[in-house]
Amino acid sequence: MKSKTPKESLTIQTNLVMPNDTNQMHTLFGGKLLAWMDEVASICAFRHCNNVAVTASINNVSFDLPILNGAYVTLEAKVSRAFKSSMEIFVDVFVESRDGRKEKCNEAILTFVAIDEHKRPLVVPELIPETDQEKERHSSALRRRQMSLVLAGKLKPKDATELKTIFAEQ
Repeated sequence: MKSKTPKESLTIQTNLVMPNDTNQMHTLFGGKLLAWMDEVASICAFRHCNNVAVTASINNVSFDLPILNGAYVTLEAKVSRAFKSSMEIFVDVFVESRDGRKEKCNEAILTFVAIDEHKRPLVVPELIPETDQEKERHSSALRRRQMSLVLAGKLKPKDATELKTIFAEQ
């Protein structure tokens, strides 16, 4: 199976925030943004593994800035790390101003699992990060994965080797 780079999975989606997408404060519903994130991450996962992939978890979501009615919102998704059958995907969210500048306003980290027609996990291609940001996200993905597994009771804290390096006394 051929290795891939994050840019091969890059998926960009732009949406216009309409009145029915907003709450009483005329800002985008968080759930609507989550749906957009899940959709763009799903396409990104497909591009990496060339197969159906399903959402396994939403590991982190950050709503840093409100997104107003009428805003143009661009979501950029890339695989940050591939494990055996799962892929961690970063989604960065930007609001575009009238002069064309993009300001990052939100981000999320999702995990997808590639599955076959019988819903059994499939092996996914290895990911080779290229840029400094891709390398940092790739490196930190193992810590995030181990933390999720420990919290879910699927990994004993003593076996979380990457987490030990963070918490070990120096």
